[in-house]
Amino acid sequence: MRSPTDGWTTCRRGHRHWGLAGAAGLLLHRPGPTGTEVLLQLRADWSHHGGTWGTPGGALHPAESAADGALREAGEELGLTREDVVLGPASVDDHGGWSYTTVLAVPARPLEPADLRLDEESSGVGWFPVDGLPEVPLHPGLAASLPVLRPLLSRARAPR
Repeated sequence: MRSPTDGWTTCRRGHRHWGLAGAAGLLLHRPGPTGTEVLLQLRADWSHHGGTWGTPGGALHPAESAADGALREAGEELGLTREDVVLGPASVDDHGGWSYTTVLAVPARPLEPADLRLDEESSGVGWFPVDGLPEVPLHPGLAASLPVLRPLLSRARAPR
């Protein structure tokens, strides 16, 4: 089902983006054996930047908050529900006329890739150590946002 905000737009930097009202994604993180881990989705080959790992996310619907959009997209793409996560801070990557909001969250319960239900936009899902992300073929937007996201991840704490 298409939203009136589905579509391509060009920001003031000259980049082409999906989502006429901007976009948002959910960056789920947890403590791992060697440090913080993040849950990433492998984008289907047919999608924009297919074959790269990124946050489940996409175009915001009209009047939808970034948190609601990120949760909706994570539900569509990975089968996550609002009850599966505890939302944390958000980071906005503003391109001038278009922005992507990364909403950080932690699992509300133990969560493994085998627990998730992938849709056609997802070829895989997995937990990755943050320190190992330079070796992963990341979605270019996520890769560019890492310098801002890393400090947020290091300050975030798992629920007790």
